[in-house]
Amino acid sequence: MSAPTNYLQMISTVTENGELRMELVEKELPAPKSDQVIVRVDATPINPSDHGVMFGMADIASSSHSDTGVSTVFSAPVSPQGMRVMKARMGQALPVGNEGAGTVVAAGDSDYAQSLMGKTVAVMGGGMYAQYRTVSAGMCLPLLEGDTAKDGASSFVNPLTALSMLETMRMDSHTALVHTAAASNLGQMLNRICKDDGVDLVNIVRSESQAAILKDLGAKYIVNSTDSDFMAQLTDAIHATGATLAFDATGGGQLASNILTAMEAAAARTPGAYSIYGSVAHKQVYIYGGLDTSPTTLSRGYGMAWGVGGWLLPNFLARAGEEVAARLRHRVATELKTTFASHYTDEISLAEALNSDIVKRYNAKVTGQKFLITPQKGL
Repeated sequence: MSAPTNYLQMISTVTENGELRMELVEKELPAPKSDQVIVRVDATPINPSDHGVMFGMADIASSSHSDTGVSTVFSAPVSPQGMRVMKARMGQALPVGNEGAGTVVAAGDSDYAQSLMGKTVAVMGGGMYAQYRTVSAGMCLPLLEGDTAKDGASSFVNPLTALSMLETMRMDSHTALVHTAAASNLGQMLNRICKDDGVDLVNIVRSESQAAILKDLGAKYIVNSTDSDFMAQLTDAIHATGATLAFDATGGGQLASNILTAMEAAAARTPGAYSIYGSVAHKQVYIYGGLDTSPTTLSRGYGMAWGVGGWLLPNFLARAGEEVAARLRHRVATELKTTFASHYTDEISLAEALNSDIVKRYNAKVTGQKFLITPQKGL
């Protein structure tokens, strides 16, 4: 088992003429430093969080590709407004892919790096849409015996995000959660965690088919945002759970404001809770995704004890500290095939991930549809 001298990596570039390009480039693979390992990447998922670097503000509906195989080049036009937004990254060849898993094929001379030789590990190091990835040994999560790279490919982004939502809840003295886009892969994990940990969770979905997915998981509180009585259902569920913290994957529109409104209405049901300044309990919505790219609209009518802000996994882990992060990673490793199991509908090669027809499919972010890139396929 050894590492080659060169490898292919996917990069995304915004050009000066208003075009986004993604392609595979050949790079040199130097020997690892003392505390580094080289991982042969066998599986790496396409998460919604990857799309920002991959596509930015490009018009994917108008995209195309040229050539075939490892020479495939994906291109999409970028509007003048999009070019202004992405001015800072113009001309930069950005590696893509947040996480993945594979086999350690070379290691530096430190004891820990050497201990990982030949092992299957999960990595969250960026640039994972590649045949090989050189990373610090400390960034690797060794998988348990019998777990494959496919099992561990999604060990970080969704599992740690779901676990960190509960950690945020506890650290900030909340007792229950509201989650949007709740039938997603992450949402399903969050339901399993909350069920195991005895935490009430209000799930907001957009269709009956999504509601059915969560019902099959045993979710107790499910509300459909397309129902005519959505706000009444949401207020009832929040009153029943006492939820004062929400994580919103959509970002745009009025959903965050509607959640705060429902929280305030639920609080007002408590006798003696009335105040001209609203309820005393702090109500918080964290936006952690951008499924809706329209502006976030707040229609203030929920008193003065509220907040809306952004939430990002790396920022939270830095705040929580290494002891918490290690505890969460350990739980992911031990529950990889149960609580944190990911299911993929499509497995594609690096070259296929640049095919515009396939890009349009995974860019649609359809609930229940998840793509896995297998970088060693077809090469």
